[in-house]
Amino acid sequence: MNRSDNLLASRPDIPSAKFNDDMSVDERFQNATLRPVVKFQNDLLNEVFKNYAHKHKQVFYDLDVEKQIDYIENAIQKDMKFRNSLKGIVIGQFTVEEYKMYIGNSSALNKRMMNLVKERLISNIQLFESQFV
Repeated sequence: MNRSDNLLASRPDIPSAKFNDDMSVDERFQNATLRPVVKFQNDLLNEVFKNYAHKHKQVFYDLDVEKQIDYIENAIQKDMKFRNSLKGIVIGQFTVEEYKMYIGNSSALNKRMMNLVKERLISNIQLFESQFV
């Protein structure tokens, strides 16, 4: 098995990911590549966010849930170092072929990617209880 085969074999199936002839190339890439990779990287993404919150004076843990959601969105949108780290976690799981497709429209695909990461972190928000207090 080569690297691409190993990467593809390690990804989870996502039965809810739909494919049809009317889909845009970006939507197809999102469902075929981004969703499985983000799901596969779930545990690592959670730990990376916990570390981010800890390094930023743990203010995240003092917020109510609505403000925690805003905090996650802000961190992903405005902190370029953090955003680039998240992108690297996802892109590092691409096959060479997927990477070549990604670089063809990276700006739009980055938006889709960060939206998926944001939604995943928000859905796991209950896991981010402070363990450093």
